[in-house]
Amino acid sequence: MSRKPLIVGLGGTIRAGSSTEKALVCALRHAEGLGAETRLLGGEFLGGLPIFDPRPGDSTAGQIELAEAIRSADGVIVASPGYHGSISGVIKNALDTLELTRSDPSPYLTAKPVGTIITADGWQAAGTTLMALRAIIHALRGWPTPFGAALNAGTGLFDEAGDCKDQKDAWQLATVAEQVVEFAQMKARR
Repeated sequence: MSRKPLIVGLGGTIRAGSSTEKALVCALRHAEGLGAETRLLGGEFLGGLPIFDPRPGDSTAGQIELAEAIRSADGVIVASPGYHGSISGVIKNALDTLELTRSDPSPYLTAKPVGTIITADGWQAAGTTLMALRAIIHALRGWPTPFGAALNAGTGLFDEAGDCKDQKDAWQLATVAEQVVEFAQMKARR
């Protein structure tokens, strides 16, 4: 790859400082350490998007920004909290908004490596949410990475500096970032 791969992080919650967004930031920092350029579209941004309406009409500046960021991405990392066994409405709305790319030569997440991060207050919710997110990525023609991070947020995941308290959690986030960057570089070499 003659340039740094662009990895777009999409996720978080509308609550500032959420564990989901902190996990996404940790993964993006690791991707930067691997030589990637990163861009965060976090909870505050996603919370400002209107509910996606598939009827023809004008798109907001935020919706256009999201579509353009995904179009330009070499890889994506999506981070969602586990709400009632599935992804949050904010994340689902952002993914629904990718319908704006439906007429593109490579619509949605076509052929992009997509890493997944789930934070939930318990392992059951983390597992079902991870499966739901991976199914949506498949439907959007993306390539979910082999490894998806599932973090149990019930115990407090991060220290004051925003670093993982548990080395297993840090390893999970690093692995997601490594796979997205590696697959983006492999695709560029084809």
